[in-house]
Formats: sequence, structure tokens, C-alpha cells
Amino acid sequence: MTITLPDLLLYCGALLILFLTPGPVWLAIMARALSGGFSAAWPLALGVSIGDMLWPLVAVLGISWILSVFDVFMLGMRWLACGVFLLMGALLIRHSGAKISSDSRLTRPGAWSGFAAGLLAILGNPKAVLFYIGVLPGFFDLRAITWVDVAAIIAVSVTIPLLGNLAIAAFVGKIRGLMTNTDTLKRINIVAGCLLILVGLLIPFI
Repeated sequence: MTITLPDLLLYCGALLILFLTPGPVWLAIMARALSGGFSAAWPLALGVSIGDMLWPLVAVLGISWILSVFDVFMLGMRWLACGVFLLMGALLIRHSGAKISSDSRLTRPGAWSGFAAGLLAILGNPKAVLFYIGVLPGFFDLRAITWVDVAAIIAVSVTIPLLGNLAIAAFVGKIRGLMTNTDTLKRINIVAGCLLILVGLLIPFI
């Protein structure tokens, strides 16, 4: 292992600052947690973590070449993510008055689609790309690192945002679980749906 512990900790600090900066992922996590509790939000957080695993690897393997090859692919993913969030938000608002326990449409399209939405949100987010492009070369000498170093970088890149996203999901889900009034739940679902639509509208422009 060639990277030092202080360098790795400094990189962890940068990741923490990135996580604490609100963005589409925060909105998506909160919206899913509001609509279906923690069980609806954790798949999205897991999907985001896969993207957080991929981008450091892209930075290590050769940013310019990979991004030039996948430029059109990334553009397609951004628009696909936009459509997914718009659909999820519209469905949630449409069925905002239904009981979550008896109507799975409130958390549609489900765990797998929540996972896919999280993956698309992070892969289609140019801010994530720019962060890893700018941060990794500044903290580590990518020409000298070993695969053990790469594993350590990826591990912290995934762990810090994942724990943060899960904490947000659990907190928002807990608050939602304390609310049993039908009218209150309906308003929560409408707000969650609007947040999802907002994410979909923001993705093409960020």
C-alpha cells in the first residue's frame, strides 16, 4: 500500500463535505423515505453506492479515454434517470391518498427500480464525475498506486456516502412512521412526489 493514512483521511474529509452538500440524491432519498419509509429508500442508497464505486475506478483507469467513449452513454443515462424520477413522482402524487400498507403503488416501482434510480442518479450526475476527476489526482499519485490502494479508495468512497444516505433514510422514515393521520400522510406523499419530480427536472441541468 503506497498511500498514507493521513492522505486517506484527508480524502475522507473531502467525501464528507461532498456528502453534506445537498443535491438530487438527498432529495431522492428523502422522497422515497417519505413515501415508503426506510424500506423504500435503502435500495436507492445502495444504487448510489454502486456509482460511488465506479467513478473512483474510472478515475484510476483513465478518465479521459473512458469519458470520451461513454459520453453519449452518460447523456442517455441522465435522460433515463430524469424519466424515472418524473414517473415515480407522478405515480406517488396520483395515489397520495391510498394507504401505503394496502397499496404498493405508493412505493412503485419497487426495490429494484429504486436501486436503478439511485444508480442512474449518481452515474448521470456530472458533479460526481468532476469531483472524482478533481479530487483523486490531488490526493493520490494515480501512477504509483497499487490495487490495494485502489481497494481502499473505493471502500471509503462507497462507505461514507452510503452510511450518510442510510442515516437520512432511517431518520426521515422514522418521522414518517410516527404520522398515522390519513390527511397528513396524503400531504407527505404529495410533497415526496413533488421532490421526486424536482429531482427528475434537475438531473438534465446539473
